[in-house]
Amino acid sequence: MGAAPSATVHGGPAGRPSALPRGAAAPAKRSRADRRARGAFLLLAGPTLVGLGVFKYVAIGWSFLLSLSDARGTIALGQWVGLDNYTALLSDSVFRRSLVQIVVFTAFIVPVTFAASLGLALLVHRIRRGRALLRTAFLIPTAVSYVAASLLWKMCLFNSLPAGIANMIGGWFGMEAVPWIQTTSPPLYWVVLVTLRLWLQVGFYMVLFLAGLQAIPKDVYEAAALDGATGLRLLRRITLPMLRNTSVAVLMLQFIAAFQAFDEFYNLFSSGFSGTGTAPVQTPLGYLYNTAMGSQNYGLGSAGAFVLTALIVGVTLLQGRITGFGKAEG
Repeated sequence: MGAAPSATVHGGPAGRPSALPRGAAAPAKRSRADRRARGAFLLLAGPTLVGLGVFKYVAIGWSFLLSLSDARGTIALGQWVGLDNYTALLSDSVFRRSLVQIVVFTAFIVPVTFAASLGLALLVHRIRRGRALLRTAFLIPTAVSYVAASLLWKMCLFNSLPAGIANMIGGWFGMEAVPWIQTTSPPLYWVVLVTLRLWLQVGFYMVLFLAGLQAIPKDVYEAAALDGATGLRLLRRITLPMLRNTSVAVLMLQFIAAFQAFDEFYNLFSSGFSGTGTAPVQTPLGYLYNTAMGSQNYGLGSAGAFVLTALIVGVTLLQGRITGFGKAEG
């Protein structure tokens, strides 16, 4: 008998044909599939990425260059002045006073909003029937425009007329009609600002706290109840520690929103935005709006925008460091 013919298949076990010829085409197919996937991604996400780059990052870079130049009446780069715009801005008593006022406003409105939203969340969470209705009712004001709410507060609730709702209620208790939004002693306009901000924002943060409360396992409460923890002790030992991440996130959002306050201040005290600082309360954004849009000093306005951004970033980083936000739990 003749010898068996030698095997011509390489690389595979004896008696099995090698998969090399078929495998050689697989990388080419995967390469074509990857190219098609990348092409589809660029086609779908490309316009968004271009728009984001042009209208956000390029705009931020151009604004920074404007803050270092004397740009008046145009957004084209003017004479290079370095840090003169920043020096002039921080030397302006009106801008410094607006910074002080927004810090005072933030220091008061943040803890009040935090406590009110947490309290409402705890109450709604304990209700078994009608919880969805209450949640929706408190959330509806967040959909209202700040401009519309400010005009409602100014012309109906807290106007200076005896027929105003606040003055009418005060009249039932023997109080005389008072001008709420004028410079008076005591400064009653703070009541208008605080109640307006609470009505607009409490519902949103209440929903965030509700989500955090619903994520707490019921077994934890049952175990704590067996140990005799009830009432305030249960709140202090179980609920608040389990809501730590939600509380830190809510505080961060509230700080940023407070420093960015503009609409309600502008619409309540619009007559004071004349650059002279005659308004009872003026925020940094209101000052920058008047400077950039009214005086058309875009270099000074851009410098103020970066000063305010640095303030917000600094406060946010400080809060994150104090609360340990973003750190991995060991």
